[in-house]
Amino acid sequence: MGTHVIKMPDIGEGIAQVELVEWFVKVGDMIAEDQVVADVMTDKATVEIPSPVSGKVLALGGQPGEVMAVGSELIRIEVEGSGNHVDTPQSKPVEAPAAPVKAEAKPEPRVEAAPQLAASHTVAAIVPREAHEKPLASPAVRKRALDAGIELRYVHGSGPAGRILHEDLDAFISKPQSNSGQAPGGYGKRTDSEQVPVIGLRRKIAQRMQDAKRRVAHFSYVEEIDVTALEALRQQLNAKHGDSRGKLTLLPFLVRAMVVALRDFPQINATYDDEAQVITRHGAVHVGIATQGDNGLMVPVLRHAEAGSLWSNASEIARVAHAARNNKATREELSGSTITLTSLGALGGIVSTPVVNTPEVAIVGVNRMVERPVVIDGQIVVRKMMNLSSSFDHRVVDGMDAALFIQAVRGLLEQPACLFVE
Repeated sequence: MGTHVIKMPDIGEGIAQVELVEWFVKVGDMIAEDQVVADVMTDKATVEIPSPVSGKVLALGGQPGEVMAVGSELIRIEVEGSGNHVDTPQSKPVEAPAAPVKAEAKPEPRVEAAPQLAASHTVAAIVPREAHEKPLASPAVRKRALDAGIELRYVHGSGPAGRILHEDLDAFISKPQSNSGQAPGGYGKRTDSEQVPVIGLRRKIAQRMQDAKRRVAHFSYVEEIDVTALEALRQQLNAKHGDSRGKLTLLPFLVRAMVVALRDFPQINATYDDEAQVITRHGAVHVGIATQGDNGLMVPVLRHAEAGSLWSNASEIARVAHAARNNKATREELSGSTITLTSLGALGGIVSTPVVNTPEVAIVGVNRMVERPVVIDGQIVVRKMMNLSSSFDHRVVDGMDAALFIQAVRGLLEQPACLFVE
């Protein structure tokens, strides 16, 4: 038997360090060739690391949240044959102890110890867990359990390393629970707490938002729009072409309005390198589509929106948003935007103040559509109204230009035929 060491790969773009986000294996696991063993994150995307060999996991090279240098040891695997690593007295691993080791300072998941390379993933779930033990689960699963009044330590996890999945919650809810293992009811007194490490995508979001608020001179501008005619057009197009070309949401119309309006406001379709003190105005309109997934906010990019039809842009928006929500978006799909569009759909509220997605200088935010009485020609009529809440970098965009840009978008959306008049 030999030892194969997988080192942190060079992911490209001159990246020297990456963050270890999650392990999918633990010490002692048998893994197959091409099996994904870990997720790592660069500044732009999450990347899966597969194993090039089959064998038994001997040791893991870091804890989730740890920043690792390219070329450092990621995982050590026992393989048939000689492997690619010759052990020396200083590097030879020792068998991990059979009993789990518990942290003294603060409650942590139980881990198996290994020399030099830390075993960082929890062992298989045992139900019930000890009161201080934190089971593995995604933020979406934790929120669902909290809303249902379920203590996750009573739920058996069927995912990798005992991770609790939505299916496990379904099974727990569907079967009767004994009084000794019953999760507290919705009105029961709770004394539990949970510590959530800020790692992976959440860390990147926090860093980018903090950097944007620290460096950008934000100002926001809100305008209401009568989208009655636009909604009528959208429904008519969906009724006529929905089956053959796909259903249209409001987003491709908004994108089209931005593309047309930006022709007169090139200073808004721009990026600003504040260190070099250079503004780059872009001819191409690459629209970032703010997308919320289980792990946090991502911004996949609709490239060359100026060249796409309503349906081609709608299809591409759906594709890149789906890839982002499923953590399958590539670095290229998550970079290069020149202006961002953000919408919370039905949760859009009345007004919002979106944060500029640096190095861009503008972000257009969409609030929810509601029917309201409005006065037209002295008569009170019911119209479909929607607010645009947009933010700009005041170092680059003057207030008058921002207002004129949004008014141009408003005019196009209120008279949607103008969207297609060249």
